[in-house]
Amino acid sequence: MALDPASLDRLCELARLTLAPAERERLGDELERVLELFAALKAAPADGLAPLSHPHDVTLRLREDRVSDGDSADALLALAPEAQGGYFLVPKVLE
Repeated sequence: MALDPASLDRLCELARLTLAPAERERLGDELERVLELFAALKAAPADGLAPLSHPHDVTLRLREDRVSDGDSADALLALAPEAQGGYFLVPKVLE
C-alpha cells in the first residue's frame, strides 16, 4: 500500500514532527511496511474465531493467602526521630 506525500505530511503534522528529507523517506518506507502488515492481517480469515486474552491455556499457581511478615509498626516507629500515639511527628511547615 503506497503512502502518498500528502498523507505523510498530515501524519507529521498530527504527531508534531518536523523531519529532514532523508528521515521523511525512511519514515514513509517504514509506514508503508506497517500498512502492508495490517492489510495482510485484515485479509486473514478470522470468521468464527473466538477472541483470546492469551494464546495459551495457562492457569497460574496460586499461593496461600496468609500474613508473612506480621505487624512491624512499633519497629518502624522506633526509627522515627519523634513519634506519639502510633504516629510519626513532623515539623510544622505551614503557619
